[in-house]
Amino acid sequence: MANSASVIDVARRAGVSVGTVSNVLNRPDRVARATRERVLAAIDQLGFVRNEAARQLRAGRSRTIGLVVLDIGNPFFTDLAAGVEEAAAEAGLSVVLCNSGESVAREEHYLNLLQEQRSFGILITPVSTNMRRIDEIREQGTPSVLVDRGAAGRRCSVSVDDVVGGHQAATHLLGIGHKRIAFIGGPKSLNQVSDRLKGARQATTEAGLAASHLLVIETPALNVSEGRASGAKVAALPKARRPTAVICANDLIALGVLQEMTRLGLSVPDDLAIVGYDDIEFAGAAAVPLTSVRQPRAQLGSAAAKLLIEEVTSPDEHTHRQVVFEPELIVRESTHPAATRAPRRTNKPTKRR
Repeated sequence: MANSASVIDVARRAGVSVGTVSNVLNRPDRVARATRERVLAAIDQLGFVRNEAARQLRAGRSRTIGLVVLDIGNPFFTDLAAGVEEAAAEAGLSVVLCNSGESVAREEHYLNLLQEQRSFGILITPVSTNMRRIDEIREQGTPSVLVDRGAAGRRCSVSVDDVVGGHQAATHLLGIGHKRIAFIGGPKSLNQVSDRLKGARQATTEAGLAASHLLVIETPALNVSEGRASGAKVAALPKARRPTAVICANDLIALGVLQEMTRLGLSVPDDLAIVGYDDIEFAGAAAVPLTSVRQPRAQLGSAAAKLLIEEVTSPDEHTHRQVVFEPELIVRESTHPAATRAPRRTNKPTKRR
């Protein structure tokens, strides 16, 4: 049977007022040591457990941050969540993780749920560019920060310059002699994908090549199975038109392409060079270690959580900021058999917009 001891029961057992019990629970420094010990003994004897949900409801805000991500199956978001959790724990907060699965309807469901539960605030990687529901929730009192997505000045955001990242990937491939390059990823409605493609196109143009030199294969999702399917499409092209290198919108796509090349007996990088994006742990541990554009995943999460905490706890001093990190190309065997460059681990924000 569930214990039903209340604050009133504790107060009666200890011979003090309900207010004194409340002070022991919330402001123990205000209570004399002997009285505090008497109340704690009563709590122990009765097996009293405070109703944290009710306390938070009275306060108007819980101690839980909502984190809404696109795909919890992607290790990028797992690492990002670890950064959020570390910053939240330092502030005495907890994190609830919500997976939108790249679905607008599912994202809105979680946003509504987090608002109903009076969340401390929301960190979100949005599915689309439509900020209507997020703006409504902000106006109704629940602050939010965009993660892995840039924003205008009316809200905080933490992101990586994906145009630069796409440019880095294409410049690397062009620099080692590739002329026929494909970009694989999607949907293009995701800002991260469109920005990475934009950077790759810029590098191609700067190299004096026509836009047709960059073949675009759009995928409905960013996962390994879509990478395998795209790899099969690349391999099926006539050899004279087949790309000699691919830029993948994330590492899961790149791993899928690598798997398909292996299945078909094609060599990476000799038949097809592959560049991924994110530099998740599996990228460097692949059968052919992947060249990848590194994002500082945990730092993204930590920076976003700290901006949210500042906005809630110091609203008068807080100003909305857009923190942008610089990506870093990590060259491995998937584009260059002799790649020897050691990964660097010093990513810092490079600009604030």
